[in-house]
Amino acid sequence: MNRRTLPVTAALAATAALLLTGCGSGDDGGSKDKDKIAGADDGSAKPKKSADPSGAPAADKPDGVDVSLPKSMNLVFDWAKPKDKDEAAAMNDAANFFRAIYRGVDKRTDKEAAVTAYATGGGLHYAKTQINSWIDGGWTADGTLRHYQATTRSTPNGKSVEVAFCADASNFYGKEIKTGKILKTEKSIKDFDHYKIVMVKYPTGGGLWQASKVFVETKAEKCQ
Repeated sequence: MNRRTLPVTAALAATAALLLTGCGSGDDGGSKDKDKIAGADDGSAKPKKSADPSGAPAADKPDGVDVSLPKSMNLVFDWAKPKDKDEAAAMNDAANFFRAIYRGVDKRTDKEAAVTAYATGGGLHYAKTQINSWIDGGWTADGTLRHYQATTRSTPNGKSVEVAFCADASNFYGKEIKTGKILKTEKSIKDFDHYKIVMVKYPTGGGLWQASKVFVETKAEKCQ
């Protein structure tokens, strides 16, 4: 058994399917909406009330938050830093979001400080769901998880950045907590996912970006 990275719940899979259906590559005749970031606030509508920064850290920038992982969990982010300062920061914290999830897996809790620092709203729900799926299964992770082919794009108001990338889990496995057995299978299309993470700027500044929404395309041929 190859424990693929971040198993997707049925609800999240359905959301991802809707996103992918709405973002086809065909010519739409010049629609003004085709470049909008799904789930992101572009500043065109005024919110009824201020958003609650769920799970936000007490300080603006969580300098003391630990996102370190054991050597057995090797998360590789094989991507170039964008020239845009905000997009570079959002990409960096998207990586921290994934590190936080696997730190939660390692520590066997969804209440890790790193999780609540780098995730909010739907992103926080997603992170907790993934962590608990590993805990409930009695697994931790072992091996190398590679992230690559990353792109970024910002909303006009600069408050949201979409970070999209591929993930290759062909060398990343589940490991039974009780027995220490590593669950390996042959490499397949199931090992490749494509992610779109909507990162939002923490409202009080400090340079922190949090994952607010997560969209996943599983069995992503474009990532092979």
